[in-house]
Amino acid sequence: MSSSPHPEEKQIPAEFALLAFDMEKYSQIPEAKMESTRSDVDDIVASVLADCGLPDPQALPHSYKDGGDGAILLFPPEALARIIDPLLGRLSAALGRYDQQRLASSPLVRLRVAVHAGPVTGPELRSGNALVDVSRLLDSQAVRQALKSAADTGGFLAGVLSETAYQRCVHGGYTPQLAPLHFAQATARVSDKPGYQALCHLHVPGMPGTAITPYLSDEPDPGSPAAGSSPEPGPSGSASAAQGGGIQFHAPLYGATVGGHIERVRNTYPHR
Repeated sequence: MSSSPHPEEKQIPAEFALLAFDMEKYSQIPEAKMESTRSDVDDIVASVLADCGLPDPQALPHSYKDGGDGAILLFPPEALARIIDPLLGRLSAALGRYDQQRLASSPLVRLRVAVHAGPVTGPELRSGNALVDVSRLLDSQAVRQALKSAADTGGFLAGVLSETAYQRCVHGGYTPQLAPLHFAQATARVSDKPGYQALCHLHVPGMPGTAITPYLSDEPDPGSPAAGSSPEPGPSGSASAAQGGGIQFHAPLYGATVGGHIERVRNTYPHR
């Protein structure tokens, strides 16, 4: 006699690798140039996907979610490592070539990119926490700050990986050109979602993670003994504010050398 499934049994939804991208300051592009600029970005993304041996989500059922100034792309789960390495580096290089060739009157294009993995549900693949999570990573203050670090060094892309994607691929050793030193650990927060925060990992092609960290306003300096612990707000409300006053820097400090020295001095001669 064949046994029937339990009436309350539910199938675990299929898992996907998710890549989301968003254009910086898209709303500031003149309306007459919005469509052509977005079309150029779509062409760049499609070309890089092909170059990385990845399928075109627009050719797969319900795997391309257009967001106006960006999109969420769904890939088979085994593609997760490749949408990190080599895709992020090659997409950054393609954006650099585009910038060299664009007309002076054409808008500047920079992208935020988020990578995650998880189940997506529904007949049209429109539901699931993975879609929500990758969208929030893409909109997080952390990746916006990372894109500022890219812009200040002539770059055009900042990527953010969920903890899931990072552990499976980078920590797992499946990204040949990218190691943990190429990432900055951060906490993803979204200004209009006060209850949301998630551990994430930031990457700007061509920069070490230590060069990104100074741009993260709510993260501890990597040279500080508090690095890796939750930042405590100072008197002004900023995690980086020095208690009782002190030196303020109005430009990022690359590496931990200066920040670490200041912290050692502060610990040696505590404020009285």
